[in-house]
Amino acid sequence: MLQFNHFNFNVLDLDRSLAFYREALELEVVEEKTADDGSFKLVYLGDGETGFRLELTWLKDRTQPYDLGEQEFHLALLTDRFDELLARHRAMGCVCFENPAMGIYFIEDPDGYWIEIVPEHS
Repeated sequence: MLQFNHFNFNVLDLDRSLAFYREALELEVVEEKTADDGSFKLVYLGDGETGFRLELTWLKDRTQPYDLGEQEFHLALLTDRFDELLARHRAMGCVCFENPAMGIYFIEDPDGYWIEIVPEHS
């Protein structure tokens, strides 16, 4: 059997990213791993509902933004509170693309990663 476990984003400022994911998406820390020499830290975030986790990787010596290429990849979250979250994300200034025809939008995290917000259809 194979199951999805986690997806990784590398981040420059771990505290800033943790605050963003807590405020924007209500994700909470579920596990942390720190290298013995302090060279990196892995922080896993969960939604409290599924076993899927977002891994934030912080590298101590990294000072330059990550090259995200053409950003043709993204993480997607399903919600039954679409309008509430859209209003929150607009107020936060992190909405980077809206597609009303498809009924979705994207937010951008502090490192430039795009996250799709998908409404739960009844």
